[in-house]
Amino acid sequence: MALNPNDLYDIRSLLSEEERMIQDAVARFTDEKVIPIIGEAFDQGRFPKELVPEIAAMGLLGSSLPEEYGCAGLNGVSYGLICQELERGDSGIRSFVSVQSSLCMYPIYAYGSEEQRRKYLPGMARGEIIGCFGLTEPHGGSDPANMKTHAKKDGGDWVINGAKMWITNGNLADIAIVWAMTDEGIQGFIVEKGTPGFVAQEIKHKMSLRASVTSGLFFDNVRIPDSQRLPNVKGLKGPLGCLTQARYGITWGPIGAAQACLTEVVNYTKDRILFGRPLAANQAIQVKLADMARRITLAQLLSLQLGRLKDAGNMQPTQVSLAKWNNCRMAIDIAREARDILGGAGITTEYCPIRHALNLESVITYEGTETVHQLVVGRELTGINAF
Repeated sequence: MALNPNDLYDIRSLLSEEERMIQDAVARFTDEKVIPIIGEAFDQGRFPKELVPEIAAMGLLGSSLPEEYGCAGLNGVSYGLICQELERGDSGIRSFVSVQSSLCMYPIYAYGSEEQRRKYLPGMARGEIIGCFGLTEPHGGSDPANMKTHAKKDGGDWVINGAKMWITNGNLADIAIVWAMTDEGIQGFIVEKGTPGFVAQEIKHKMSLRASVTSGLFFDNVRIPDSQRLPNVKGLKGPLGCLTQARYGITWGPIGAAQACLTEVVNYTKDRILFGRPLAANQAIQVKLADMARRITLAQLLSLQLGRLKDAGNMQPTQVSLAKWNNCRMAIDIAREARDILGGAGITTEYCPIRHALNLESVITYEGTETVHQLVVGRELTGINAF
């Protein structure tokens, strides 16, 4: 019985019936709606926002949050599978869902008031309210504690000044979850589009995540009421808690990108005839394909176990760092190797590896660079902080 090249260890058999149904539904959506248009969208530098209503109708926004807020109430493994299948289409589509779900809806649910949950989460689940996450600053990068954006209390209001950079969904967003330094430490605020002094400026000339909106956010004496402050968290644990949720999804997403690249080159090397035989008949090619399958299999097992730990309430941030580091490195290496196997054809977006390789340059960098996650694991092993 032939094995599935993208699932050599039959990991699908370890999924529940509901998890398999969710994976299949998102896979169909990716095959039918994303893949036919994403190459052109990437070429144009355009986020295909026409897909958002169907993404929302499928319950993919805030999918792990409770049904009482209009969400699907799915488990962590299901969310991971959603990320995997969406990124098999494109990292930009998965990034949109990750930001909306893990970086915007999650903090409102986890750190917000009940009034804030009722006000925003149902509309966000329906895709009627889009969010962005304002943490990274122009000078900050991997050191979020070095935060210059600040919020000052003024009577019953807060006045925010500062800037954020590399913000996914920034110019699409109706609300921004903004983290700012206050006299009581870092706190989160919900800033609505159109608030005087709040401006989003789209970042152009990107060579990565071209089918995604990336922006700078600027705050010039932005005044908001205290009711827009997230009341249930203070300090870096707030934004870092959000990032742990998003990084978890990112451990799954690159698996999909790598699977897309492997599928592309397996088919290509069977059809491409060089020196009188298929390219796939060469030992060098088979060794490369086998190594891709090996690395994808290891990544699948890593993320599935991480998902089971998450659903059991036992997932630790260091475990997320290990999987994010491993799986992003796996995927970018496979995308680059696949591009090479395609030869000259590999530099066009008619084939997916160059697009995935360029996207993964961002994925391996954002929400913790590879080096940051290596140091997180090193700190766990030694007990010494080397940052």
